[in-house]
Amino acid sequence: MTGKTNDLISRRKLLGAFAGISMVTATPYYANAAGYLKGAGNIRKVNLRNQRTGESLNTIYWVEGQYIKPALEEINYFMRDWRQNATRNMDRRNVDMMAAALNLLDTDEPFLVLSGYRTSRTNNMLRSKSRGVAKQSYHVKGMAADLRLGSRSVSQIARAGISCKAGGVGRYHGSNFVHFDCGPVRAWRG
Repeated sequence: MTGKTNDLISRRKLLGAFAGISMVTATPYYANAAGYLKGAGNIRKVNLRNQRTGESLNTIYWVEGQYIKPALEEINYFMRDWRQNATRNMDRRNVDMMAAALNLLDTDEPFLVLSGYRTSRTNNMLRSKSRGVAKQSYHVKGMAADLRLGSRSVSQIARAGISCKAGGVGRYHGSNFVHFDCGPVRAWRG
């Protein structure tokens, strides 16, 4: 058997396993955004580590046009506001952007997540300590993540995010992180 045949068989087996136990949900609602999904692949996964909780998550959450509901639930919990132990459904577009950027960066290293979802209470507390926290933060809407990689610079991560053409990308060189959100396409330096 060729490598390509093995890949097809593996994907079919994977799809069959998910379909057989009803774990596959609806087609991605942002499927027409070819530019930003280009880097994510036919099998999308996220590889994350949370700086605050020490938790890690390396999961496939999308297979050939189908989001996997239990994987999305794991992502929602992982990206929770750890200060309040509160979760929110993370916007799938932001998860797709993180997956595509990590794939484009060609590394097995997980994104270090500094901040995902934030409750209004947490966001207000952070705003009282830093002028860099937005009042109408996309974090409160479950649409943003602040990320870092030890093996890549802020500029490299930002370029990968910008190339996705999927939302906002903020470079924070002084704090060594990049902000991704699935709001309007824009870029800035913080």
